[in-house]
Amino acid sequence: MTVSEVARTNMIDSQLRTNKVADERVLDAFARVRRELFVLEPQRAIAYVDDDLPLGGGRWLMQPMVAARLIQAAEINRTDTVLILGAGCGYEAAVAAMLARTIIALEEDAGLARRARAALVEHGIAAVNVVEGPLREGHRPRAPYDVILFGGAIAELPPEIGAQLAEGGRLLAVVRAGNDLGRATLFTRTGGVLARRIIFDAATPVLPAFAGKPTFVF
Repeated sequence: MTVSEVARTNMIDSQLRTNKVADERVLDAFARVRRELFVLEPQRAIAYVDDDLPLGGGRWLMQPMVAARLIQAAEINRTDTVLILGAGCGYEAAVAAMLARTIIALEEDAGLARRARAALVEHGIAAVNVVEGPLREGHRPRAPYDVILFGGAIAELPPEIGAQLAEGGRLLAVVRAGNDLGRATLFTRTGGVLARRIIFDAATPVLPAFAGKPTFVF
C-alpha cells in the first residue's frame, strides 16, 4: 500500500467508524476517493488529517468526519440528483458521485472551480458537473434536488436554497450563527414544509457567501 492508501484506511478506521459513520456504502465511497488529489500540493502529506484544511480565500475543505456524517445523513440513492453548494475543491462532490449518478457542484470561486475540475479529471470521475455561479442563488436550472449539501457552515438557510429541495428531499448543512458552535442539521421537505433536526455539533468554518450579517455594538 502507498502512504496515501494507508492514510486513507486510517482515516476511515480512526475518524469515520469511531464517530458513528456506519453506512458501508458511505465508507466505501470515502475509501474510493483519493483525497490527496483535492488539496494543494504542499498539503498532500496531511490530506487525511482529522481537521479542516485551508483552500485559500477564506475557504476550507471540511473535516472528513463532518463530511462523512453529513453524507451519511443524506441517505443518497443511486437515482438522486445532488447539489453541492460551495463545492470548493470538489472532494465532497467526488464522494457523492460514488453514491449517485447526477452531481451538480456549484462554486463561485473560479480558481477553486478549475482545481475541482482538474482533480475530478485526474481521478477519472465523470458524474460531476462543476458549475460556476453565485452560491446564494443555488442552481435553478436543475432544481428540484433530492439532496442538497453545503460544503461549509452557514449562518442560516436562505429561503431561495430551501425552495430548490424536492418533496421528500434532504438538505444537510452545519448551521453556525456568529461565534456559536455549529450544529450539523438535516432539513427535510414533506408536504411542502421544511422541517429540521439537529444531528451533531461541529466547528466547521462558515462559507463566506453564507455568513451572517455583521452586528454593530454601540
